[in-house]
Amino acid sequence: MANGVPESIPSPGGARSGGVPRSKKPQATRAVYTISVAAELSGLGVQTLRLYETRGLLAPARTPGGTRRYSGHDLRRLRRISELIEAGVNLAGVREILVLEARNQRLREENARLRALLQGEGSGPG
Repeated sequence: MANGVPESIPSPGGARSGGVPRSKKPQATRAVYTISVAAELSGLGVQTLRLYETRGLLAPARTPGGTRRYSGHDLRRLRRISELIEAGVNLAGVREILVLEARNQRLREENARLRALLQGEGSGPG
């Protein structure tokens, strides 16, 4: 545990002998954790998670009844937010950094896709 935030996110049932069958483990994008579980796994308070949502740093899924559900991606995002706050970045700065990091990731993926297309054209019959 670094800085009060767990390094890895356990999956439900993972601590039991044998754990959950692979097909039953939650996917990183599947929102399965309640706010209290997400708070415990992230080392943050429930009110802090609500604040982050209010400030636009996090957007957990909602059940039809309105209950927040967090995914593995959300928990990784909470770790990143905690890292930035510990580095002295305020919440507005954290939001901007997260937006820029997401944009950079999309651009990297697009560049990789374009490179693959170009390599495919270069190796074809000519």
